[in-house]
Amino acid sequence: MPESLKIYSQFGHPLLMWALLGLSIYAMVLGFQSRKIRSADAETRKELIKKDVKTKHYLVGSALLALMVLGTVGGMAVTYWNNGKLFVGPHLLVGLGMTTLIAVSAALSPLMQKGNELARITHITLNITLIGLFGWQAVTGVEIVQRIISKL
Repeated sequence: MPESLKIYSQFGHPLLMWALLGLSIYAMVLGFQSRKIRSADAETRKELIKKDVKTKHYLVGSALLALMVLGTVGGMAVTYWNNGKLFVGPHLLVGLGMTTLIAVSAALSPLMQKGNELARITHITLNITLIGLFGWQAVTGVEIVQRIISKL
């Protein structure tokens, strides 16, 4: 592989993950708007239904799941490609845990569609935890990027 590709490939994962952090916050806003449909007054409910927030939340969540799995595996692959090993530490382990959380959260969708309130509360709790971990990952990821840049 060309050396330049090895060098620049190291920045794909952090850029994707920062974009996914923003997308996660957007999905959360859509999710809360979708939940609001059940308890809102008629006018607000009509407006939220018109904006199709439920469908948007579902589609953004599906994209998040796919991109997070690809980003996690891609980040690990690039790390291995560039270093011949993975660095098993908090950033990697929390990242794998986050990927698990989003998969479990998405798997609750069929139950939520059937009106299961426990599945809904679990989904919300998992995703709020996920966003908190995402923030922590962003900080530790910047530290890793800084180390990579200092070695260039």
